[in-house]
Amino acid sequence: MYHGGTNFGRTAGGPFIATSYDYDAPLDEYGLKRQPKWGHLKDLHRAIKLCEPALVYGDPTMIRLGNYQEAHVFKYKAGGCAAFLANYNPRDYATVSFRNNHYNLPPWSISILPDCKNTVYNTARIGAQIARKKMVPAPMHGGLSWQAYNEETASVADSSFTMVGLLEQINTTRDATDYLWYTTDVKIDSHEGFLRNGKSPVLTVLSAGHALHVFVNGQLSGSSYGSLEFPKLTFSQRVNLRAGINKISLLSIAVGLPNVGPHFETWNAGVLGPVTLNGLNEGRRDLSWQKWSYKIGLKGEALNLLSPSGSSSVEWAQRSFVSQRQPLTWYKTTFNAPAGNSPLALDMGSMGKGQIWINGKSIGRHWPAYKASGNCGVCSYAGTFNEKKCGTNCGEASQRWYHVPRSWLNPTGNLLVVFEEWGGDPNGITLVRRETDSVCADIYEWQPNLMNYLMKASGKVNKPLRPKVHLECDAGQKISAVKFASFGTPEGVCGSYREGSCHAHHSYDAFNRLCVGQNFCTVTVAPEMFGGDPCPNVMKKLSVEVICS
Repeated sequence: MYHGGTNFGRTAGGPFIATSYDYDAPLDEYGLKRQPKWGHLKDLHRAIKLCEPALVYGDPTMIRLGNYQEAHVFKYKAGGCAAFLANYNPRDYATVSFRNNHYNLPPWSISILPDCKNTVYNTARIGAQIARKKMVPAPMHGGLSWQAYNEETASVADSSFTMVGLLEQINTTRDATDYLWYTTDVKIDSHEGFLRNGKSPVLTVLSAGHALHVFVNGQLSGSSYGSLEFPKLTFSQRVNLRAGINKISLLSIAVGLPNVGPHFETWNAGVLGPVTLNGLNEGRRDLSWQKWSYKIGLKGEALNLLSPSGSSSVEWAQRSFVSQRQPLTWYKTTFNAPAGNSPLALDMGSMGKGQIWINGKSIGRHWPAYKASGNCGVCSYAGTFNEKKCGTNCGEASQRWYHVPRSWLNPTGNLLVVFEEWGGDPNGITLVRRETDSVCADIYEWQPNLMNYLMKASGKVNKPLRPKVHLECDAGQKISAVKFASFGTPEGVCGSYREGSCHAHHSYDAFNRLCVGQNFCTVTVAPEMFGGDPCPNVMKKLSVEVICS
């Protein structure tokens, strides 16, 4: 996938996907280049294009170059050939001999030789810059002033219909909404023992997914949700019941329809039971087959609170009367479109779960309270790939920022409506711009590059050219400072570089002279650019990070 995207509205499948369909694509969901992936793939495509005559002519010949090393050679009728030298060792470098020339192959990498002689590309040697993005709060005069409207829990009186037993959610709602209310009455005799000993009964609800909020007599008793791997869920918790008639309302929530997997059209959602009460005088009471009242959707959806016209049809609480951390609450505010062309997003980190609309158009579901899990240790893509490699943001919101298309905005008076299911603080919501924070590069001396090969092939030069580092900020930005520069044996990664045992003390000079104040700059990776060779007979590289502002 080359371009990331956003699942606006309720189009996200999965289930358990909010809105982002980015997947670290070379172009992110905001339409910006994700470097170095974009540049590295661009160089790869150019290298493969140089091999085209040989690749389309016939099948390759495989030559063993070592225990973990191979050459795949493509020949064509005119007498030329192209070769791919592979090192399958995930840990160690390898020096191989191919057609009387020696080649140094990094671990788990492939070198491309379009003429079976000169290396123009290696998968482990990245010539493109690395861009670190940041989310910057957009200037909002006076901030966002919120108003609130409380969604009511469903009652038997306003139900759509009543039936004996529990119904599957998607077939009932026809996917017109994420929400389905299940409501029933439970009669508690005044002689129940728990009314005297204080040991409340346990309500257990089994659901096919995906999320569930349990209300008893209008008060939230608890919530539960499944996961992508295990969408089914079980709510089991003590609940406060009183003598007489008690109303149990279950708000079942679907989080996207499944769109992959065997027989996914048969997957269910909603409360399918059993639903039981344990701890009564009778022991266990099964509520599954008594009368249940059903209400499809929310009152706020029926009133169309998400639209400019519908939002004016009810009275909203304002200022100090706006509740925070209150479940089932609608919030609204207005804002003006920020100046500029930078992509925009909403920072929803202070909220729990719900949906977002701007000017009546659905941004989609938000769920920052759903925390990412997995292993976020040291990242290395060497070795066989699997989807759990190089995880990030473990323990943090699985999605914090929600893309806002500028084309949806008016210059002034944009209506932002948020429905919050769990309870969050709307004062923490901010509109942010996506910008480049800094750009980095890691270039080895004598690193193969396409320009060197093309210049030699054209006869314009007769000796190898030094590689160059290219640094570029976003349009409208300039390089304001050099955060780090070291020609020698620097260590670390972009954002946390450090000097190694070998360091040219004039490494900063060329970048301060050629780059600061510019949107784009190019610096040749050669010892004379940095005051001389700091450690002869040692393979050196240049690591640099500059700030964009």
